[in-house]
Amino acid sequence: MRALTWQGRRDVRVETVPDPELRDPTDVIVRVTSTGVCGSDLHLYEVLGPYLDPGDILGHEPMGIVEEVGADVTELAAGDRVVVPFNVSCGDCHTCGQGLQSQCETTQVRERGTGAALFGFSKLYGQVPGGQAELLRVPFGNTLPIKVPAGPPDDRFVYLSDVLPTAWQGVEYADIPPGGTVTVLGLGPIGAMAARIALHRGARLVVGVDLVPDRLRRAHADGVKALDLRRYGKDIGDAIRDLTDGRGTDAVIDAVGMEAHGGHGAPFAKAAQWGVGLLPGPLAEKVMDRAGTDRLGALYAAIDIVRRGGTVSLSGVYGGALDPLPLLTMFDKQIQLRMGQANVKHWVDDILPLLTDEDPLGVDTFATHHMSLEDGPRAYQMFQDKEDGMIKTLLRP
Repeated sequence: MRALTWQGRRDVRVETVPDPELRDPTDVIVRVTSTGVCGSDLHLYEVLGPYLDPGDILGHEPMGIVEEVGADVTELAAGDRVVVPFNVSCGDCHTCGQGLQSQCETTQVRERGTGAALFGFSKLYGQVPGGQAELLRVPFGNTLPIKVPAGPPDDRFVYLSDVLPTAWQGVEYADIPPGGTVTVLGLGPIGAMAARIALHRGARLVVGVDLVPDRLRRAHADGVKALDLRRYGKDIGDAIRDLTDGRGTDAVIDAVGMEAHGGHGAPFAKAAQWGVGLLPGPLAEKVMDRAGTDRLGALYAAIDIVRRGGTVSLSGVYGGALDPLPLLTMFDKQIQLRMGQANVKHWVDDILPLLTDEDPLGVDTFATHHMSLEDGPRAYQMFQDKEDGMIKTLLRP
């Protein structure tokens, strides 16, 4: 099969690799029909290379058609249409039973001290082959895949893999009061969808902050009060307080994470991230484990912007080991503020009814680009460089 593989910093290639095979009686093989490129994929492309090996298959936002099922699979059959959550979760353990699939005790990567394994996301999360490929082996075939109806295009359902539940959880964790206010920092795919969900759920004012003109224009068209960080800079908190009787918004959703530009400590953190990418693999991994730092501009902005007694919800991924806050552990264990990898299956019942008839969240037109899998390397480069108005791309094997 053809698959997009990591080869080095800013070097991904589509190669011919062996087809996946059933390994367990509850495995299924899915022929991928659409697969997203996520902002988290850029972390692998740019920063987290020490935790990857050349040839690793990337991607964690796939959907497709079941092609083969293991002997013990009873809930799916060949020909079924499914979305694959990015969490590799068993559905049966204690944490899955609590709706914390991102902490699945069956797939926790204990040697790394991290939560549930993730498709296509490095040694930190199990080094499981990802979904930017023609075929994907999916374990836990009776409990993990999300069966969706035939008919509507893939764009209607593919975001159940990551974007929709991550954004939904970000809004849920923000605890916006009825008719309340929220600021969304970062209007990439997660931030843009979180803003739409907040409006759909009744927020009176949604402020969106970014510095990419195409993202700001799109958010404005969605009904968001879009503020250009290039204009306000360090005064962004004052600008938002001016909109909220001097208080700040009830909640802030940080949908930026380690990709933040500027802010406290950013020059050092950026230099550290780039420098690690130049080290030999084993040494680079040790440096990242012991001295990794994040660019914390968005987090500091969130703390400034939120009103007293408000809530900060972190959807953007942090990964530093020596941040002023121990964010690596806090994020991974989902300790409040509120934060953590999205528990995809937990939110499906809330989201799926919004996808079956009408399209209140605009998922049908959410993707700005559709490209072939073979064009995957170009898509990564365009997304990294914010070219051609690219906000969300779906690859079609």
